Amino acid sequence: ENPFRTRILEVFSRDGKGNLTFEDFLDLLSVFSEQAPRDIKVFYAFKIYDFDGDQHIGPADIETALRLLTHNELSPEEVAQVCEKAVEEADVDGDGKLSYMEFEHVILRAPDFLSTFHIRL
Repeated sequence: ENPFRTRILEVFSRDGKGNLTFEDFLDLLSVFSEQAPRDIKVFYAFKIYDFDGDQHIGPADIETALRLLTHNELSPEEVAQVCEKAVEEADVDGDGKLSYMEFEHVILRAPDFLSTFHIRL
């Protein structure tokens, strides 16, 4: 089961609450298809990770993602270390959060991004 399922539904629903219309569902399928352009996939990946919707991925967003991915199995200290390291490695302008461009730079270097950001039908 995808730990981001609720967040994905929120991002793709017009009401922002996860209630998909048929058109929303088709948009979701389009973005997660293997044929979707890389730029579109990166755009939606950013929206999915930007949990607070502030147009940046900050430590709180990374913490939320980590907790979802690890099912809350990391200690608070481990979470803080991972968040700090992630921001440190990707934050080019030093503002303590990742802009879309910084996120895009990191995600496009991930060798498995395109192969994992899709739905197998």
